[in-house]
Amino acid sequence: MGLKFIYTSLSKSFLLFAISTFLLTGCSISKNYSPDKKFPREELQQDFSLLRNILEKKHPSLYWYTPKDSMDNYFQQGYESIKDSMTELQFGWNIIAPLTNKIHCGHTSFSMSNRWNKFIRNRRLPSFPLHLKIWADTMMVTANLNNNKDSVIKRGTLITSINGISNQELLQKMFGYMAQDGYANNVNNIRLSLSFPYFHRNIFGLYDRYGIGYVDSSGIQKNALIPYYNPPSDSLSKNKKVLFDKREKLSRQQKLQMIRSFKTDTTTGLAVMRLSSFSKGHLQNFFRRSFVKIKKDHVKNLVVDIRNNGGGDINNFVSLTRYLRNSSFKVADTAASIAKNFRPYSKYIKADFFDKPALFFLTKKQKDGRYHFGYWEKRTIKPRRHNHFNGNVYILTNGLTFSASALFCNSVKGQSNVLLVGEETGGGWYGNSGIMIPDIILPNTRLRIRLPFFRLVQYNHIAKKGTGVLPDILVNPTTEDVRNNIDRKMKIVKEMILNNKADN
Repeated sequence: MGLKFIYTSLSKSFLLFAISTFLLTGCSISKNYSPDKKFPREELQQDFSLLRNILEKKHPSLYWYTPKDSMDNYFQQGYESIKDSMTELQFGWNIIAPLTNKIHCGHTSFSMSNRWNKFIRNRRLPSFPLHLKIWADTMMVTANLNNNKDSVIKRGTLITSINGISNQELLQKMFGYMAQDGYANNVNNIRLSLSFPYFHRNIFGLYDRYGIGYVDSSGIQKNALIPYYNPPSDSLSKNKKVLFDKREKLSRQQKLQMIRSFKTDTTTGLAVMRLSSFSKGHLQNFFRRSFVKIKKDHVKNLVVDIRNNGGGDINNFVSLTRYLRNSSFKVADTAASIAKNFRPYSKYIKADFFDKPALFFLTKKQKDGRYHFGYWEKRTIKPRRHNHFNGNVYILTNGLTFSASALFCNSVKGQSNVLLVGEETGGGWYGNSGIMIPDIILPNTRLRIRLPFFRLVQYNHIAKKGTGVLPDILVNPTTEDVRNNIDRKMKIVKEMILNNKADN
């Protein structure tokens, strides 16, 4: 007879009480901020109405995936859901997160206030106890935070349900609180894989015990009850010290290596370039030095690993593309905003120093009524002649391949010597909204909502919008790979290179 689940939900208000109590007893707290402060209904409605007005007046793609009448309905539902006072956490996750999800724009996401982020920095909160690797409808345990208390649910265990909710239903609900480009939700699989306890706690609240459906080592479906994770009170000061020590020990070179790295193997003629961002890391010089070495070492096969690359500076993706692409290209067929400035909401929109003058001097109103960024629409970019790479290129992708890295994938996809290997990108293939992404800061709660200012339709884009850039060779995770920490995508690329050598 199966185990009867008896678990008790700790309400969102209790969650805040548990967290604030934990923080109060475990460490000193800010005198000017309390996480359990409730904002009056009227102030929450003011913040919500302001957000709606800004999105309707300034967002370039508010109705790209959701028709206006449907979006109007979601705005109305959100407003009417504010029935009482709420904490910042409750307002953000109960009201704002589901709203931004309906826009289907991966750059339109909410985050807690700077006060909240400062308050919880380096603190570990009570949470769901399992870290999970998510793909398709599969959920596999990668770590159990209650390892000493529970000997049943271990790394590699397949989870089939949580609190009686099946995997498929659970993930569908959680995706409804997360931002994505169109319907390319592979990015959310990886977000959950990185921070499942965080998302589960904020979406479902905290439970004193969790009913877990799982498959044991014999393949038999079983059930178990496990407690929530409650960090020991002395872990906070220890964690702070560890985090501080780690920051102190990282050299400048180590920090750069975390952003980009390059290695060649002259025996196999293979080079691997890993890029976790197109923003930092002095990438222009890095690309130059890397391709000089590729030429010097007579490398014939190049792997560009952008599986953790969330995007960044368009100029950097352009620079890399010039070393690989054989023909001239442009960044965008369309790069346009619906406004030339932030007025009358300037005091609520925190922009970079150059954003306002860039909008004024670099955009021009055209017949469609939008303000076009002509530089990215009209500029034709030629391949590099010096140190251009003409060998085989393998680009590793997954859901975290986003924004500018998705633009990079589109710019080289289809070239005869280039193969995309891995999973669908999280960044939109047809296009996305971005280029300039200031923050909306709501005046009462101080919640932050990212506001992409330009709609960018990719150069030579596909006709159908909604997907990420699809790989040429699909490589999804497998249970064996996850259990054994096998990098299957890289393994398959190396096998392809060896087979090509054998054929030649």
